[in-house]
Amino acid sequence: MSDSFLGLDEPPQPKQEAYRVLARKYRPQTFSALIGQDAMVQTLGNAIKRDRLAHAFLLTGVRGVGKTSTARLIAKALNCIGPDGQGGPTIDPCGVCEPCRAIAEGRHIDVIEMDAASHTGIDDIREIIEASRYSAVSARYKIYIIDEVHMLSKAAFNGLLKTLEEPPAHVKFLFATTEVNKVPVTVLSRCQRFDLRRIPAEMLAGHFARVAEAEGVEAEPEALALIARAAEGSARDGLSILDQAIAHAGLEGGGVRAEAVRQMLGLSDRGAIRTLFGLLLAGDAMGALAALRGQYDLGVDPQAVLRTLLETVHGVTLAKLGTDATAGQSAEEMKALQDWAAGLSFPALHRLWQLLLRGHDEVAKAALPIEACEMALLRVIHASQLPDPGELARQLANGSVSVSAPAAAPSSKPAEPAMPASMTELAARLEAGKRFQLAQQVRDYLRPVRFDGSEFEFGAARELPHDFIRELGAALRDITGVNWRLKCVEDAGAPTLREEAAANEAAERAAVLASPVVAAAMEAFPDAELIGWNNLRSKQA
Repeated sequence: MSDSFLGLDEPPQPKQEAYRVLARKYRPQTFSALIGQDAMVQTLGNAIKRDRLAHAFLLTGVRGVGKTSTARLIAKALNCIGPDGQGGPTIDPCGVCEPCRAIAEGRHIDVIEMDAASHTGIDDIREIIEASRYSAVSARYKIYIIDEVHMLSKAAFNGLLKTLEEPPAHVKFLFATTEVNKVPVTVLSRCQRFDLRRIPAEMLAGHFARVAEAEGVEAEPEALALIARAAEGSARDGLSILDQAIAHAGLEGGGVRAEAVRQMLGLSDRGAIRTLFGLLLAGDAMGALAALRGQYDLGVDPQAVLRTLLETVHGVTLAKLGTDATAGQSAEEMKALQDWAAGLSFPALHRLWQLLLRGHDEVAKAALPIEACEMALLRVIHASQLPDPGELARQLANGSVSVSAPAAAPSSKPAEPAMPASMTELAARLEAGKRFQLAQQVRDYLRPVRFDGSEFEFGAARELPHDFIRELGAALRDITGVNWRLKCVEDAGAPTLREEAAANEAAERAAVLASPVVAAAMEAFPDAELIGWNNLRSKQA
């Protein structure tokens, strides 16, 4: 076999640079490029300007918001020497001096990064403690960046405590974690803590638009909004999705399109979901099931359909409250939400939310997801045709509707009224239902403010048991057959039944004492006491 066949006589080809994913390529190199964390940047800038730098920083937040990137930026800010080599710590590191470039490339000898997930033991921490005693080789500060610090063992945390509390002046610790609740309080108290916030969807969409422009890729604003919502506040997650969408667009020969992003993420088309939601509200069972099957045939997960329906109910509720539109909403979607908000009450929206949320949970556990989703939608349609329980109770109480019942055999016992009309009747019904403790509490503690059918507002003569309202509501539902709306308010209300009985008793006693015969007897016998005065009064009557 000749060398020519092997290609050995051909000139060496230039080595092609390996592709870097967008999440790494566009990792922020300055604090100004760190999006969504303005409060933290301002605090750090002020600390550096006033030379009030903590010896340990704890960065916490959800995945992909920039914890490790921020730690590296802090390392650059503390060790930057400027282009001329004479600079000091700054919130705007130059990025061109040797420390800045070495830290950015991950090769600085005095900036040590450790992953606590793979270095969890006391031996790993002991190495850090021993090395921290020696001064930095070439930098101003020796900096230890420990990622996912919550995964250190208990012994490792305990071994770190003393050094963390009183480290050498040339050492700084930077910790990052997604689960700050797992970090011992003894460690938290020795660190300056920064909570990195979720990045708002509109800010992420703008960032992704700039990245797409830098990559020379055309992207629809709606597609970027979909990616931003799917990222859930994480810049890294969003850039990974954008990377995938760009690759998908390359195969299709076009830019990043909203429809392609929906298919890629398995999201439901917003227009199709609005149509399905309208069919649910209209009670069109056949149309709703057909619309659901249409989405399912396109590859949309049934759970994703219910999740988008939940987002729609939430959007309608926010529109009813008058809040601003969510980023990425089209004019058509905003108008639909406003129209639904005008026609749906808050109780109806809450009921829709609960029914869809229950269906979402059922589909997640179901062996037959699409069938479970269909049954969930049918339950929503059935419930939409039922009257509101509170309104039905009011109608029953007012007599505007009647309930037909099969003819029953004559009974000598009179039928009890469907709803008690007063506190006295309510307590009596509870006693008849053998809820003696509840009946006693109603008599002794409740001060009625408003008693209207199945709605009962009351004040409290004393602090009620924490589960009193729940138990009373359950008992009244069993007794009357309807759900009651019970509310404890700050208003004083009328006297309790016990206080009312005591007042009546006092008034009757005063009337007896004021009678001429009793008054003369009490005057003749000053030490006498009135007993059995009820019997005396009945005899006088």
